[in-house]
Amino acid sequence: MSFDPDDVQRTLHKAWSLATAGQWTANNPAAGQCNVTALLIHELFGGDLLKTPLSAGDHFYNRIEGRRYDFTASQFDQPIAYMDLPASRTDAELGATSDQLAELRVAFRKHHTKSG
Repeated sequence: MSFDPDDVQRTLHKAWSLATAGQWTANNPAAGQCNVTALLIHELFGGDLLKTPLSAGDHFYNRIEGRRYDFTASQFDQPIAYMDLPASRTDAELGATSDQLAELRVAFRKHHTKSG
């Protein structure tokens, strides 16, 4: 699977659900999806896991080929002052269950196949 950020964003938007994060809503599908999304993107495309501390807790995202990708930034009303702190899978797994990751993995592959 090649890394096309626009395609990944579109696919994630279709793949997110209440089963992938308990904060999900139709009006804000990216809500609560940062941990599980960062884990899946790292699993599929490599790169680095990064985090930025926010008042609600750490926010996770990815760096691929030297560039930051925050596929869940749309959940926030205000821009994030990114700190790009190195994170481990163990850090990110604290906010996502293995069931949520498995659900997102299946949904991503299903919707990615449909979108090309």
